[in-house]
Amino acid sequence: MRPIALKVGDLAKQTGVSVRTLHYYDEIGLLSPSHRTEAGYRLYGEDDIIRLQQIVSLRQIGFSLEQIRECLGKSEFSPHQVVQLHLSQLKEQMALQQQLYAKLEAIATLLQSTETISIQEFIQLIEVTTMVSKYYTPEQQDYLKARGEQLGEEQIRQVEAEWQELIQQVRIEMANGTDPASEAVQALARRWQELIQEFTGGDPGIAQSLNQMYQQEGAKVASRGAVDTALMEYMSRAMQC
Repeated sequence: MRPIALKVGDLAKQTGVSVRTLHYYDEIGLLSPSHRTEAGYRLYGEDDIIRLQQIVSLRQIGFSLEQIRECLGKSEFSPHQVVQLHLSQLKEQMALQQQLYAKLEAIATLLQSTETISIQEFIQLIEVTTMVSKYYTPEQQDYLKARGEQLGEEQIRQVEAEWQELIQQVRIEMANGTDPASEAVQALARRWQELIQEFTGGDPGIAQSLNQMYQQEGAKVASRGAVDTALMEYMSRAMQC
């Protein structure tokens, strides 16, 4: 059986990872094609494809590209570990969704079967409704509370001010039609990720919960009006470059 060898366009088509992203991974040395044809075309082999799967999984979990580089640079970090880590994250998310589904189903039955609902039952309904925005586990909420105490009110206010300034700078670049791959926007994307690190403390699980909240609630709701969907999509494109 002939070994797999794919051109960048073919790999992009089969995996859904854009050509631009693959070129960027090559440029920063995260994933480079390991084969070359006689005509000079660079080809991705089986090991390259396995590495790409690891990168995609770790990105979905919430790792930064630099964190991924560090992980994949460790000889003891295997493809099996990456898949197990991804499975663990998905299992946690599924458990939260199942819990929410069960509560909503119970309340739907209650609303159908009775004309009068007690105040306590309305409180439960409100709790379930607002639970949609509670994407963090109790452990993660405790961690974030401790993280806030560690930073202190002064630093939190400083970070909030930096966020407002950064969002305004992004709006200016977006209004000017600046390419997300440009150095100016890439610098803003790096600062964006740094400020997220301030919030998460570098915890990939919390970063994933934050990302899930933005994806499912919408940027405007998740950020309490500070960031709209168009701006979030613009920054997402910048971070994928």
